[in-house]
Amino acid sequence: MPGDWTPHRRDDGELVGWIRPAGEEWAAIDVLGREVVTSVDWLDAETALEERGLAFLADPWMLERDGQAPLRVRLLEVTPARIVVKAEDYGDVSRGSERITLPWPLPARLRPPRPSDADPFVRGARPGS
Repeated sequence: MPGDWTPHRRDDGELVGWIRPAGEEWAAIDVLGREVVTSVDWLDAETALEERGLAFLADPWMLERDGQAPLRVRLLEVTPARIVVKAEDYGDVSRGSERITLPWPLPARLRPPRPSDADPFVRGARPGS
């Protein structure tokens, strides 16, 4: 993490991202390392991070895999050192899931689900159906 990035925390102390210089202005970076806004004043960068929040961390994600269908995963850990995911277990705590460690910032092969992805709650669902 570059030394000129300033952590931005919610009122409860939870880290929601960083603000970094962007020329004469500022850019906001979320906890996954994605740029939220750039070339704004400091207060607008803070507002953008607070509006983005952290709720997206609880959403399902898709992990693209070489030669295989995308794997539906959940985020377990997000730090500037790594992102750890596990295969979706649909709340079945008795089911063990492999943990997969990915680099930070968010790699392109980890993405939100698309409408063409199979819906795991529909028996026999196929992508695009």
